[in-house]
Amino acid sequence: MLSAYNFEEIRTPVLEQTALFARSVGAETDIVSKEMYTFEDRDHQLLTLRPEATASVVRAYIERGLSNEGRIQKLYYLGPMFRRERPQKGRYRQFYQIGAEVLGSDHPLIDAETLEMLMLLLERLGLKQSSLLLNSVGCSRCRPEYVKLLRRELEPVKSRMCADCQRRIETNPLRVLDCKVEADQPIIGRLPSILDHLCPECRQHFETVTSELKRRGIPYEITVRLVRGLDYYTRTTFEIIHGELGAQNALLGGGRYDGLSEILGGAPTPGFGFAIGEDRLALAVEAAHSLEAQTRPDAYIAWMGESALAPALELARSLRREGFRVEIGFEPVKLKKMLGQASRLRARFAIIMGEEELASGRLQVKDMEAGQQEQVAPELIGPYLWERLKA
Repeated sequence: MLSAYNFEEIRTPVLEQTALFARSVGAETDIVSKEMYTFEDRDHQLLTLRPEATASVVRAYIERGLSNEGRIQKLYYLGPMFRRERPQKGRYRQFYQIGAEVLGSDHPLIDAETLEMLMLLLERLGLKQSSLLLNSVGCSRCRPEYVKLLRRELEPVKSRMCADCQRRIETNPLRVLDCKVEADQPIIGRLPSILDHLCPECRQHFETVTSELKRRGIPYEITVRLVRGLDYYTRTTFEIIHGELGAQNALLGGGRYDGLSEILGGAPTPGFGFAIGEDRLALAVEAAHSLEAQTRPDAYIAWMGESALAPALELARSLRREGFRVEIGFEPVKLKKMLGQASRLRARFAIIMGEEELASGRLQVKDMEAGQQEQVAPELIGPYLWERLKA
């Protein structure tokens, strides 16, 4: 799917200088203040196991001079990340991500096209219960005034909130909106919406993103408290959640980060990206498709007579190369017993190959669900199966 949208792979180190994440992610975020695995090497440099990859990709973009190529860079990565947090289903201290970054354009159609790609990917994986949550967190011009407003609203109720929120009110009030403590939600629910305080440019950007999603037929839900957990986000932020994941229901997330390159010492470079939790993706796919369905063969080859074994093995090999899931027995038994085995395995088709079929050059292909049987030439078995399986 990434290649269809012209993304190229980038590989970044697992170990980075700690300052990279403190500057980009934000010193007051939970990731930097509580969750990073940081240590001092023998040269007394502080190093960190990467907790996320966007900062690393932007650092590499700057150091390798990719901005000088004069084109939008579309880069993807995959690999392990590390955060010291309480392990639970779908959340691990070493976890794996698939992510992508689009660097070099602030056009809102970049946001819409990337979201379209993600929703198409999840659709193809059969994750139909996925929901796109969308918000805008403004920019460096309009967000400071909103942050001041938040602080004024929160100061009178500060003592009634959790310890983390009390600290965030002083350091970064926007982080309060990301609080998950149940007791704090009534207070957070009454706070003003950032969408009512966007500058004209940010408002126009968000309206273009949402109108383009509508034009492409992509459903979404505006969630005004969605700010994500990283300080570098600007304008569009989003999450995609999945109903089968339980409490940890965020499947992937991301957004725009138009000022991150400058924070890291590079030239102004707009960016938009996302990260998918591979572990949660696997859980969602497993929940959407039962294990029985995953292991169900497309075809079972039932051969009769010693002369049919070699052609049957060659057919199995050929179909597997084409991507079919194929099973075949190796003991010479009666056709009835072979068809019984195909039925127990819940194979969609049984391909019957005996001396008569070999002589005529036409194999019997039985649809085990419909009970119908057709004669098909060996070289046409693959296309025949694809056509029936798609239907």
